[in-house]
Amino acid sequence: MRLYKAEDNADLQFAFPDWLNWEELDKQNVKLPVKMKFVDLVIEREKDVLLIEIKDPSHASSPEKERASYFKRLQDNSVVTQELTPKARDSYTYLHLMEKDTKTFKYIVLIGLDAFDEQAQKALLGGFKDRLLADIRCESFEPWKRRHIEDCVVFSVAGWNKQFPAWQISRLSKSAPAGAQ
Repeated sequence: MRLYKAEDNADLQFAFPDWLNWEELDKQNVKLPVKMKFVDLVIEREKDVLLIEIKDPSHASSPEKERASYFKRLQDNSVVTQELTPKARDSYTYLHLMEKDTKTFKYIVLIGLDAFDEQAQKALLGGFKDRLLADIRCESFEPWKRRHIEDCVVFSVAGWNKQFPAWQISRLSKSAPAGAQ
């Protein structure tokens, strides 16, 4: 079993089986192309490639004001347009230029929302995938001619653990109690 955290101080830790083919794309302390934004992880499966982006507003060290601000940016789509879509595009472009685009790409966004109550989580996640996929496919005045991301999905930590039981995520510290939002 190999453990992974997106950053040294990350609160979410992945446990990947040894056989899984994955790599960290948004590497810390290495030279990356200027002004490109990358997803955290790339997982290559038999038939597809998963681009994984991790967002954790429920991190135990996040102040309540910062959580509320991030939650608002999730609601008003600015996280989609300014963070998530550029990361999908740039990651795909990089992998294409490195000749690693021989399979279908799927984009998975993991959002640690466990510090927010269940109603807030449902309200946020409802329609989020559709807004994200629409923005990925049409970033300018006309849609991209090439469909570089086949599909996307947005998971909470619990949703991820249910969908990928062999790739469990655990929270290393306790986040604020549910209902804090």
